[in-house]
Amino acid sequence: MSGRRMEIVVSVQPQPWPEPVPEIAAAIRAMYRGRREVPLAVQVRDQLGELFADAEFATAFGARGKPGWSPGMLAMITVLQKAEDLTDRQAADAVRTNLAWKYALGLELTDPGFDHTVLSEFRARVVQHRLEEKALDLLLAVLRDKGLVTAGGKQRTDSTHVIAAVRDLNRLELAGEAVRACLEALSAAAPHWVAEVLDVPGWSRRYQQRIDTWRLPTSQTKKDELALSYGKDGFTLLAAVYAPASPTWLRELPAVEILRVVLVQNYTRTVARNGREVIKRRGNDIDKDGGLPPGCRRLTSP
Repeated sequence: MSGRRMEIVVSVQPQPWPEPVPEIAAAIRAMYRGRREVPLAVQVRDQLGELFADAEFATAFGARGKPGWSPGMLAMITVLQKAEDLTDRQAADAVRTNLAWKYALGLELTDPGFDHTVLSEFRARVVQHRLEEKALDLLLAVLRDKGLVTAGGKQRTDSTHVIAAVRDLNRLELAGEAVRACLEALSAAAPHWVAEVLDVPGWSRRYQQRIDTWRLPTSQTKKDELALSYGKDGFTLLAAVYAPASPTWLRELPAVEILRVVLVQNYTRTVARNGREVIKRRGNDIDKDGGLPPGCRRLTSP
């Protein structure tokens, strides 16, 4: 299994996860003895065990063909990757070199891991077979069984509710990232123009880092305020690009067109009676603000 890439025809024979290798377990205990912050990967394996069984993802793979990596392990790796904000390449490196990850997956110290493209191929299979919510369903089931979350009352633990909240948060991330991507493209293509028309220090402070869900506010009020700020910044940036005095070729940059589409799909812009421009975020009410476009037409990444 180790070191093999998933090909177009991939087979999976569901197997239980191996127990953590004794020498790696001993090293983990020695490294974190007396310390509070045990790595997340270790905590997950110790408290939740084999969280994602291979059989739960078997429908996305064939019974024949070249053996691929354990889909359950790839699901766990994807979760850890997101938690630590890693690229596919960085996550693949962590599988090869990070003792905590090897402990969580039950891998040998010398296990070579896999090529980073395996992760994108795995995600594509999950989406193709409509298993996007499977990992969340399994996680919530285990947490409920262990009493770490409870059903009923005001608390919602069904995956549909959580997915809806994550999707809304991703819209917020999308808006900020679209502005940031456009600003970076303009700065690379026309740095002198950017310096002339924008408050460069101010924009740099807001968009110097990737807009990431892990760094966004938790308060809904602050999320709404941030969403409007992204929208206003986006329209301001487009207004500068389309100004008569600006070079017309700037409008042909792909990042500019993507920002325009993201803003049209996610915001409305009207003029009030007093002449003041009003920018609002679109919701799901078609009668009120036109609603969001169908998922098949909606941009989800710049």
